[in-house]
Amino acid sequence: MSNTRTRFCPSPTGTPHVGLVRTCLFSWGYARAKGGSFVFRIEDTDAARDSEESYEQLLEALSWLGMTWDEGPDIGGPYAPYRQSQRLDVYADVIKRLLDGGYAYEAFSTNEEVEARHRAAGRDPKLGYDNFDRDLTEEQKAAFRAEGRKPVFRMRMPNEDIVFQDAVRGEVRTPAGTVPDYVIARGDGSPLYTLTNPVDDALMKVDMVTRGEDLMPSTPRQIVMWRALIELGLADAEPEYAHLPLIVDERGKKMSKRDPRSNLLQYKEAGYLPEGVLNYVATLGWSISGDRDTFTVAEFLSAFDLHDVKSNPARFDEKKFDAICAEHFRMTDPAELTRLLLPRLRGAGLIGEAPTPEEAHVLDVAVPLVQERCSTLAQAVEMLRFLFCGTEVAIDEDSAKKTFKDDAGQVLDASIAALDGIEWTVAGIEEALKAALVDGMGLKPRKAFGPVRVAISGKTVSPPLYESMELLGKDVSLARLRAARATL
Repeated sequence: MSNTRTRFCPSPTGTPHVGLVRTCLFSWGYARAKGGSFVFRIEDTDAARDSEESYEQLLEALSWLGMTWDEGPDIGGPYAPYRQSQRLDVYADVIKRLLDGGYAYEAFSTNEEVEARHRAAGRDPKLGYDNFDRDLTEEQKAAFRAEGRKPVFRMRMPNEDIVFQDAVRGEVRTPAGTVPDYVIARGDGSPLYTLTNPVDDALMKVDMVTRGEDLMPSTPRQIVMWRALIELGLADAEPEYAHLPLIVDERGKKMSKRDPRSNLLQYKEAGYLPEGVLNYVATLGWSISGDRDTFTVAEFLSAFDLHDVKSNPARFDEKKFDAICAEHFRMTDPAELTRLLLPRLRGAGLIGEAPTPEEAHVLDVAVPLVQERCSTLAQAVEMLRFLFCGTEVAIDEDSAKKTFKDDAGQVLDASIAALDGIEWTVAGIEEALKAALVDGMGLKPRKAFGPVRVAISGKTVSPPLYESMELLGKDVSLARLRAARATL
């Protein structure tokens, strides 16, 4: 067990999105690869935006993906509580220490006053805070209070470059004077993210901070806070930072949290396997090797290192996502896939609470066949549907239009005649249909078997035809062929 400690600290707002999960995955993966500890913390001090529903959705998503933590709001730990809304006394104590130590100060200036001072000096009025209140006397503070003003608390930024080594980007330097003194708490004493986030990281002894590239502008502020906490004896040493690359869409624009493809729970609802989703998300900025994209969770946890993450933007590629998820679908043991499919088959009304022996046999044979053609559980259910609906199958309108034309009636007549008296085996079905349609009618296989496939399965795409017909049985197969012929 190493001393490495990483964390994931989301705000419970909205639905879990791909970028959020990527941050969690990389932080979790680094801790597990190093044999360290992974901390799950909730930043819920914004009562207007935070919701318990979002928190529950977050737990649902992370649980589905199989990510676990060593400390958190649901399991406790040595640095509890792990909800910021329950740590307000901690922040009040830190604010007092920062004020007493001269690291922070009371600031009374309004935004309008700051802008007016910039204008008077010939500067851009939108430059931001001008550090005016740094050295107010006690008399000046008393005069402001007499006017009814309540101060905010600001952190003093040093007059020197702030430099840190980023695990992804190397040396990052912020020139002196480019970041003004910043607010750490409102006038009523309520703390802001600029205080609570680094304070909790310090007190929980986090030594690797994983965040999105978009948060880099706030990192110098965090470093200044860490240095003050170290001098106050509240932190041991500055952490290492890893700023992850942006996730962009096909236009190269930052992928919005509101982009439907970003909503993680939709993948669960669609029946993507979590191993496939995790695999793809891991490729958004990292690769296990130069010649393969598909790997198991165990392989990821053994190989991952934040120092190997690339800094250039990571493009969300839907085709690659589906290809990786389909590969994991094929890699899954058929028995396990059947277990995952059963609730969905029940929900679709295709089987009862427990499959009958006949239904179990159909699944034993059919699941290995359909998993070669699907990437989600929902797709598999739709592909299996025709095997559980008796003599009548709903024929897809588009499939019928594409297939039931020209000599489709003759094809079905010849198929019925050829199949009527044969031994009902895969080999027998294949031999009879080929003899009647390919040899007898001189048709190319695609044109020959298309009408038969649609009559049997209802669609142009299905599991292998001969195996499907054997599973359905002779009576059901012939009934479907005759029913389809009657429509032409």
